[in-house]
Amino acid sequence: MATIASQVILHPYVSQSLKFGSFNVGRDKLYRTVQYFSRFLAWFLLSRGNKVEAARWTALKSHLGIVRKVMRLGKPVEHLQAALRAASSSGEVGEQVASIGRQLAYFGYLTYDTALWANAAKFIVLKPGTAEKVTKTSNRFWLAGILFSITHGLLKAGRLAHDAKKLRNSQTWGEKDLGDEAQREVRRLALENLRADTRHQFIIDLFDILIPASNLGLVNVNDGIVGFAGFISSLMGLRAQWLTINNGKKS
Repeated sequence: MATIASQVILHPYVSQSLKFGSFNVGRDKLYRTVQYFSRFLAWFLLSRGNKVEAARWTALKSHLGIVRKVMRLGKPVEHLQAALRAASSSGEVGEQVASIGRQLAYFGYLTYDTALWANAAKFIVLKPGTAEKVTKTSNRFWLAGILFSITHGLLKAGRLAHDAKKLRNSQTWGEKDLGDEAQREVRRLALENLRADTRHQFIIDLFDILIPASNLGLVNVNDGIVGFAGFISSLMGLRAQWLTINNGKKS
């Protein structure tokens, strides 16, 4: 029994899971996945008339939402720093502007989100009307951030496709003194990885945009669709983060 217990506790997958959970971003990805699965399942159970079970999953969804707000305290500053770094970096102007806009939008979203947590925790007291306005403004910033992210992804995908086409049509890559076959192959693989990462984020954004758009009443979808979309995008982000932490790469 002791041997079996040791094999289970010391199993590499358990070690990888602990490593994944030791990072704040890893826990947030996991909690987000469960949160949106709970939202979908609560809708499904409620549509089947199972109000008791639906209430349990709704409560879990709400609790995880509060937990994630606490975990994101201080994160607005990270996005502000990222915006400043993007402003001082060199590159395509369109991509740079979209990147700055995305980071500033997420800064605004998480700042208002912090105010909503403080109100829920009774640390500050917002009137119902004020809380509703703060919630709406938070979702507007969130929506803007995703739109900027989608724009950035489209611009980057276009640039990478152009670079890949140039590489295919050329006998050498870049300057002539760098044009041997090995260097061209390295560049080709790097472009493929960048394009895959860009497509991956683009798909996540397309799922995620339904959430703030639904919250703002811009699209008429039920909680089941929103929960499912959030669950899929969360699962994709969870997998990517798992690979990043445990394999040192992103697929």
